[in-house]
Amino acid sequence: MEDFTCPRCKTSKFQNPSLKMMVNVCGHGLCESCVDLLFLKGSGSCPECRIPLRRNNFRVQLFEDASVEKEVDIRKRVLRDFNKKEEDFNSLAEFNDYLEEVETIIYNLTNNIDVVNTNKKIEQYKRDNREQIMKNKGKLGREEYELEELLELEKQQQEMRKQEIIIEETESKKKKIREKEALIDELMFSSENAKNIVETFAQQAKEAKEEEAKAAPAKKTHFSTGIQIGRQTQSSFLPVPIEEGPLFVYKPLVLQTDGPKLPTDEEIASMGYTNHVRAENEQERAGGFRSNIACVRALQDAFSGLYHVRKAPVH
Repeated sequence: MEDFTCPRCKTSKFQNPSLKMMVNVCGHGLCESCVDLLFLKGSGSCPECRIPLRRNNFRVQLFEDASVEKEVDIRKRVLRDFNKKEEDFNSLAEFNDYLEEVETIIYNLTNNIDVVNTNKKIEQYKRDNREQIMKNKGKLGREEYELEELLELEKQQQEMRKQEIIIEETESKKKKIREKEALIDELMFSSENAKNIVETFAQQAKEAKEEEAKAAPAKKTHFSTGIQIGRQTQSSFLPVPIEEGPLFVYKPLVLQTDGPKLPTDEEIASMGYTNHVRAENEQERAGGFRSNIACVRALQDAFSGLYHVRKAPVH
């Protein structure tokens, strides 16, 4: 909530739930009302960093942290020009060096580190790689256009399939109604045994279902994008070996305390060990606590190590 507070008018999202924060290239946010007041003439400066800004460059702030919004904007702007792909390099090491250089540029611009020299480096790169940049922009545009066509085609196919399902369901309902009406008419006007009539109709319905199942289209094995449905990963795991005999054998825990044997629950109750131990209340008893448990733990701590004998060092 603190990030969604206008630094100029101090209005917060808590005070005004409909508050709309705007952000510009500098990364500092302003509410929509302050933007309208400060930039009536179309240009002005940021109240925090005093960088000259234009009104038409403001956009709605999507992230609570304005610095994230600034980094996203800078990353989009830089990657429009630094748009080389791995196939544009002779080796993977060169491509990784290029990616590291791009990330350094984005980091410097986001954190206001050596901004002047960084912008000079960007301009020099744009001059040296103008043809390559335009070529990759055109390639990206074609790929995006083809992707949009595929998505639109997929959407149309889904709509057609929905209509087919609706038609099939409607026809199925009409068919069931006709079968019920035919059965009622047969029971009302036929002189045959009613049980035989019902069995005959049931058999006919069963045969009709079997015919529909045979005529149904084969189950799809691939998505429309060509990816196999239920494709397994390349890695395979060996089956877990199952040994014969019991899988688990309980063995009681034996504690080596080097001390006297602890009294049993009966001895604790009969020999007065719990006379000076507070009895448990209903809530503690419901949680599984008993006063004799605390008593046994105290005795165990007191008895542990009483019979311990230090071993002589081995020479």
